[in-house]
Amino acid sequence: MPKPGYLVLENGRVFPGVLVGPHRGVIGEVVFNTSMTGYQEILTDPSYAGQLVALTYPLIGNYGTNREDMESDAVGAAALITSELCLHPSNWRAEKSLAAFLAEHGVPALAGVDTRALTLCLREAGTMRGGITSKDPEGFLERVRSHPLPSSEELVGRVTARRHYTLGTGQIHAVVVDFGAKRGILRALVSRGLRLTVVPAATSAEEILELKPDGIVLSNGPGDPAELVTASKTVRSLIGRAPILGICLGHQLLALALGARTYKLKFGHRGANHPVRELATGRVHITSQNHGYAVSAAGLPSQLAISHVSLHDGTVEGLRSQSFPALSVQFHPEAGPGPKDTGGIFDEFLELIAGRKGGTLCA
Repeated sequence: MPKPGYLVLENGRVFPGVLVGPHRGVIGEVVFNTSMTGYQEILTDPSYAGQLVALTYPLIGNYGTNREDMESDAVGAAALITSELCLHPSNWRAEKSLAAFLAEHGVPALAGVDTRALTLCLREAGTMRGGITSKDPEGFLERVRSHPLPSSEELVGRVTARRHYTLGTGQIHAVVVDFGAKRGILRALVSRGLRLTVVPAATSAEEILELKPDGIVLSNGPGDPAELVTASKTVRSLIGRAPILGICLGHQLLALALGARTYKLKFGHRGANHPVRELATGRVHITSQNHGYAVSAAGLPSQLAISHVSLHDGTVEGLRSQSFPALSVQFHPEAGPGPKDTGGIFDEFLELIAGRKGGTLCA
C-alpha cells in the first residue's frame, strides 16, 4: 500500500506526497533538474551524491531502466522527488521499472509532489537542506535544520575509484583523476582512441606523472571545489607537465589551482538544455549541466582566458590557458543525458596532446 510521505525544507515549507521504495528518512541538499529524459543517468551520476533530486518534468519512469544507461555502479542521489512516477513502463529497452530500480539500490522516492511549486521555492530561496519522512513533518523539521551536510572530501571519497584500472587499447595514454567520473566521459575518450588509466581522487601528482601520461583528465564530481584543498594542490603540481582537460568539478579545480575563486550559485545549473556561447566563434551550443558552484570571472589569473559563457546568467562555462596546454569546461561534453553538441571538446584535448607530442595523432 502507498504510504504518505513529506518533503520538509529547512525554511519550514512542507510538500506532501507518496513514498515509493524504502520508507526510511533521508536528509540532504534539495536540488532540481529540468531534463525531460535521462532520469537513470541523472540518478547514477556520482556528482549528485548526498542530494535529493527533484525532476521538474512531470512524468518520470515511463521508459523504465536498464543496465546500459548507468553512469556508475550505484545511485549517487540520496532520493528522487517527482510529480508522477510511472510504475508500469513500456519500452523495448526496459529491464525493470524505476520504482524497482530504486528499491534495489535502497533509494527512496517521493511521488505526487507539486514539483512546480517546489522548483519556484528553490529558485526564490536557493537550494537548501531538506528531508523526506513518513512521520510528523513538524517534528522532523528540527532534524533537517540541525543535520550537518557531508564535507566535499567525504562526498568525493564515497564516489571515487578504489584502485587504479585501465580502459581502452590505444597508443595515446591519458590518466583520468576520478573525483566521481561519469562513464560517459570514459566512453567518449576511449571511442577516440585513448588508453585510459583511471586513478582515485587522492592519487598524488608524483604517482600520476609516474604513469607517463600523454594527457590528464580532471573529472566531474560532487561538492564544493574550494573545500578540496589537497586536490587543488595536486592539480597545481600537474600544470605544465602534460595537457589537461577539466570537466565540471575538474574545471573548477584547475581554476582554483591557478589562483581563481569559486562561489556557490543560488540554485545551480542542472538540466540538458542550457545555452552556452563559445566566444571565439560566437556559436551557441545547447549543453548538459550539473553543478552548484561556478568559477568567478573577477580576478581571473592572467594564465587563463574565458572561452565559453552561459547565456542564462553570464557565468563562466569554459577556460583556456594562455601559458600551457590546458582547457576546461563547466558543462558536460559527454552529455548523458542531453545533446552531444559539445563532444568536440574531447577532440580539442587530443589536439593539445598532438601539439605537445609535435605531430598528428592517429586515433
